[in-house]
Parts: sequence; structure tokens; C-alpha cells
Amino acid sequence: MANPKSDKGFVYQEFGNGSSPALERAVERGIQDLPPNQQNVRIQATRAGRKGKTVTVITGFQTKPETLTTLLKQLKAQCGTGGTLKDNEIEVQGEHKQKILEILVKLGYKAKISGG
Repeated sequence: MANPKSDKGFVYQEFGNGSSPALERAVERGIQDLPPNQQNVRIQATRAGRKGKTVTVITGFQTKPETLTTLLKQLKAQCGTGGTLKDNEIEVQGEHKQKILEILVKLGYKAKISGG
């Protein structure tokens, strides 16, 4: 008689079958979706690890990835440049600290420029 778990292609799984409601609730609990006026956001321009290219990094978000994706799209359109979303941080190509600060403040975020 075959082991039913061996048919799924894994040997060990810590949290059951992967579709348990308890697991989904635990994952959702880790992400707090705070309103913009309760989020302290930092804006910083950096070149570290980017082969000399300047990137404006916005950190400190406590919201869902879907919200960050729409915010990223808006920032890229306003700045006229590219960007990406990495590890709950928004990266916009180029140095746009002041412009991004103005946009985020208009949207209701508590934003500050950090670093030099």
C-alpha cells in the first residue's frame, strides 16, 4: 500500500496539507494593513549594490503587496521612470527623493527623507 503523502512529492511538511484555514489566517495576521496616516515611511537615495546606479528606496510600509503594487505604479508614472517592489520596499530608478516625498504626503503617508 502506497503512502498518500509520498504521492505529493514531499517528505515533510510542518503545517499540514498547505490549504488549512489556520495556516491562511496565520499568514494574513502577519501582514497589517494600516491606513497611510499611521505609517512612518522613509525615503532614501542609495547606490549600494547597484553598480553605481542611483535608486530611491522607500521603506517602512505596513500594508498588503497589492496596495504597494498600485502605489509603485503611481510613483513610476509621476517620476517618469522604472521601479520595482522588493521585500516590502519600493525602489524607483533615479534620485527622486523630493518628488516622492511630495506625492506620499499628498496621499496621506507620514514620510521623511533619511540619509544624506
